[in-house]
Amino acid sequence: MGPPGRRARGTAPGGALRLAWHGESSPAAGEFSHHADLLALLDALGIERAALVGCSMGGAYSVDVALAAPERVTALVLIASGLSGHEWPAEMGALARERILAAVPADRLARYREHTAGDVDPADVAAMAEAQLRLTAVGPGREPSDLDPDAWEQMVRMCRLVFEREWTGPAHTELPADPPAKPRLADVVQPALVVNGRADLPYIQEVSGLLADGIPGARRVDLDDTGHLPPVERPAEVTTLLTQFLAAPAG
Repeated sequence: MGPPGRRARGTAPGGALRLAWHGESSPAAGEFSHHADLLALLDALGIERAALVGCSMGGAYSVDVALAAPERVTALVLIASGLSGHEWPAEMGALARERILAAVPADRLARYREHTAGDVDPADVAAMAEAQLRLTAVGPGREPSDLDPDAWEQMVRMCRLVFEREWTGPAHTELPADPPAKPRLADVVQPALVVNGRADLPYIQEVSGLLADGIPGARRVDLDDTGHLPPVERPAEVTTLLTQFLAAPAG
């Protein structure tokens, strides 16, 4: 759930490649595959093997790469992660639709998604970003005022950039991983750390459970009072987790 991270960007502690929502990537055009793009990026950078750290759907794409090219991935850190092949429950879809349609009218939203709107109203971008962030990054039982103001500002800026790019860029089609990862988690051979925010939507937290239980030897860490974007909301804690996990000897 939430705005998708489109490309890998930057490095994390220990030389790990970082994937997360960011919003400054170039828009996709035509058909594309996230995990194939990531492998192509590794090739372009001359990186034979890397630890992958993915937040939200970035985690799902990292798992897809680990299964498609296990020799290229040394470790996985999956933060508030998605999972290819997982179907979100109907009640989650209903909740998301309710929040989204309260932010942007259905007719305009359809034109934005179909890339037929012509002009995109910045107020709609802002409203969509806040609705998405309240649903996941803030989570049930909290308000934006419960977050650090700087963290909230970063989240809003990032999410606005994502929707601005999504709605103004060319039409595109995402090709899913085939086969998907959900029934293949037992085949993941890399050391894995699963980071879950206890204030995130319970449906997303359930995926953290699937990953932690399904990947052999995976370690799970739950962060209290933390929503869907732990690297933004709890940067010091996440950095410590990363450095400790990536510095530990394999096995």
